[in-house]
Amino acid sequence: MNRRAVSVAICLALMCCLAQAQRPATVTHQGQATYFQSPSKPYDGATNPSGMYTFLKDGEFVQLTLEDGQLSGFVSRFGETESDKGEFIDQFFDKASLDGDHLYFKTKTVHALWYELDGTLTVVPGKRMGDEGYRVIRGKLTLHAGDAKGHEQASQKTVEFKSFPDMRKP
Repeated sequence: MNRRAVSVAICLALMCCLAQAQRPATVTHQGQATYFQSPSKPYDGATNPSGMYTFLKDGEFVQLTLEDGQLSGFVSRFGETESDKGEFIDQFFDKASLDGDHLYFKTKTVHALWYELDGTLTVVPGKRMGDEGYRVIRGKLTLHAGDAKGHEQASQKTVEFKSFPDMRKP
């Protein structure tokens, strides 16, 4: 099974778990998300952005999870240094917030690399919930890389990450 197939399988398992869960009402707290749902209503994919989004290369992804008003997640990417080339690396968020459509996250450092994203998370007009690209993350992604002497270099790029399709649709 190739890495993309494994990524899609993980996505499906996570989406199934999220679809069956119930979500209580959320409240904005310290810059966290402002999504509201009644405690008696099931998870609503129309208002909850939890799910997988593309990342920089085919097979890599960003996982967002909004639960109880708190945003968490991780970046799953291929290693690029001599010691981890081709290995799958998960970098969990160290800090994350979603305030309206403003999305921010900073990953933990792994092998002297960490990512920071400052952007927006929006629903694409004309797309239906469950379609590939129904939601899009757009913004500035900064890659921070440290060297053995503790010096850091940062490189930025404008990015667009699309939500994965809901594979449970008939």
